[in-house]
Amino acid sequence: MGEYVQVGDVKTWYEVSGPDDGDPLVLLHGGLSDSTGWTAQQPAYSERYRVYMPDRRGHGRTPDVEGPLTYGVMADDTVRFLEQVVGGPAHLVGWSDGGIVALLVSMRRPDLVRRQVLVGTNYHHDGLMDAADLGDDPDAPHLGIFKAMFQGASPDGPDHWPVFFAKTARMWREEPTLATDDVAKVTVPTLVFVGDDEPIHLEHTMALYDAIPDAQLGIVPGASHMLLLEKPQLCNELVLAFLAETAPPSTIFPVRRAEPG
Repeated sequence: MGEYVQVGDVKTWYEVSGPDDGDPLVLLHGGLSDSTGWTAQQPAYSERYRVYMPDRRGHGRTPDVEGPLTYGVMADDTVRFLEQVVGGPAHLVGWSDGGIVALLVSMRRPDLVRRQVLVGTNYHHDGLMDAADLGDDPDAPHLGIFKAMFQGASPDGPDHWPVFFAKTARMWREEPTLATDDVAKVTVPTLVFVGDDEPIHLEHTMALYDAIPDAQLGIVPGASHMLLLEKPQLCNELVLAFLAETAPPSTIFPVRRAEPG
């Protein structure tokens, strides 16, 4: 069961599961989606972690707020959620838009992030392929699943869908605007995790991986932007292994991670 909590100016819906004494893990869903997208992860993750699944502003059961939808304000919301609801630092697993939010949180408040997994995440909007642009018509057939999801859950009512979609479309076209020099400031252990058929240019993903100090990279073969649903067992195994690490990886033939000298 979920509940609402007032986080800043946002009446935020979230669910929590897993052992009371488990390390906290916050799952940040993708755009035009909500926390129900974690159905293939939540059971496995909650065996080991105290799992928090919030719906971000305007998404799912959390109402929209006046003003534009931006990654910056959603990162601020997440910082408040970590401080107020979680009560301190947590692991972050962010998918798509949720990955961008996690990235911003780790840059602004590294004290609140233990480890992070960035799933299908771009750091600049120019990293997206043309196929990522869903157009401007909120009633287009290819948006049907997102429209139905929104209208079935949003407390703002079904008529708010065009407003929310327009806010999201603007954000995707204009944000984020980070540079690799910005991303290089990340200090928390990070896994960059993608399918091999993403709507993000592979060169962009590699630039993200190269820029984050000591990052790890996972590319799942035969998978798309929906890799967590397409190959959940494999993805869960890899993500949980990364989250469980307590030291930098030790390999037989290190090159990138070779000791200097």
